[in-house]
Amino acid sequence: MNLLLVCPFFPPEVGSAAHLFFDLGQALKARGHRITVLTGLPRYHVLGDQRRYRGKPFMVENFDGLRVFRVVNLKVPWNVPFLRGLDQLFSALSFGAAGLFLGPFDLAMVYSPFLPLALSTYCLSRLRGKPGVMNVQDIFPQSAVDVGILRNPLLIRLFRGMETFLYRHFSHVVAHSEGSRQHVINRGAAPEDVTAIANWVDTCAFKPGEKHNHVREALGLQDLFVVSFAGIMGYSQDLETVLQAAAILADRPEIAFLLVGDGVNKPNLQSMARTYNLRNVTFLPMQPKEKYLDILHASDLCLVTLRKEVKTPVVPSKIISIMAAGRPVLACLPLDGDAPCLINDAQAGFCLPAGRPDLLADAVLRFSQDGNLGEELGSNGRQYAVQHLSLTHAVERLERLFEAFAG
Repeated sequence: MNLLLVCPFFPPEVGSAAHLFFDLGQALKARGHRITVLTGLPRYHVLGDQRRYRGKPFMVENFDGLRVFRVVNLKVPWNVPFLRGLDQLFSALSFGAAGLFLGPFDLAMVYSPFLPLALSTYCLSRLRGKPGVMNVQDIFPQSAVDVGILRNPLLIRLFRGMETFLYRHFSHVVAHSEGSRQHVINRGAAPEDVTAIANWVDTCAFKPGEKHNHVREALGLQDLFVVSFAGIMGYSQDLETVLQAAAILADRPEIAFLLVGDGVNKPNLQSMARTYNLRNVTFLPMQPKEKYLDILHASDLCLVTLRKEVKTPVVPSKIISIMAAGRPVLACLPLDGDAPCLINDAQAGFCLPAGRPDLLADAVLRFSQDGNLGEELGSNGRQYAVQHLSLTHAVERLERLFEAFAG
């Protein structure tokens, strides 16, 4: 099949959104399919040499064997919600116009959010008379409403109307969890048109490794109990709770917190750490994929946090990366979502209520005093990831789905 993958972020940008479709494209190509990726010029968490992308309205390149068509987008500060919305609209128009000049394809799959980009992909697939698949990650606009980013009633109605239209009219919708699937159905999609396929991880690349590696040596953490968070530091992640837990454990010199990543909330977190005089907290910038794995290996315990206001059944993709790396998960998030179900089913860690730094500090202390606990939970998570969350497992299911529509 000739498959078109549409995504707002793609390497050399780093982060879960960028690498999810990159790994998918590579796996589909290895199975004999022809892959075209439609994405934007790199601008968000970009590492490495960017000179070849500068000053170009669009470009076509071969990126690790994938044909990648990149188009211009806006460079706006992401801490201003209005400008982020404007960027989404501009990207939808830019991607849609570029799609008219792409070669033929048998099926298009789009990463969502953004909803305007999904609408653009839907229009392109209808214009070409080809099926379209919507891959739903965060539930938008509800995810933005929950944390107070989106408050305008008219905009909320507009986006909810767009959401319902897309769920009903795409050929098929793929959700990353059963809770997300149910949300899509509740918003108007027919049950037979929605499939739950968990996000994937390359378990051959992400696997257990040596804890006492160069990360610990470089940061002077050789003999400490290292608690890490690695990922986007945005409004939803509630890393304030992590810093409050670090403050509670400030008199425990054997415990160190390592916060790795970037995002709109990072300056506030760094300011908070200075105010609390947290000498047990180290910040690092966003890391490339291979160094991110080294961070996981260097960790005794890996954190996943979400604000209590997050009501959508989101499953942060960092959970499956942590599990694949054989490290235990300590999650502090709403307990009625799909993420706790995954962690509990895998017996890969503990789940705590969101916004409870006291419980988080107690759990960290327990792990630091019981080395066997972390080893056992990490081993459970690795086994579960290999059996249920591997890239191969997901691609086989997606391939059958694609063939049912495009075959």
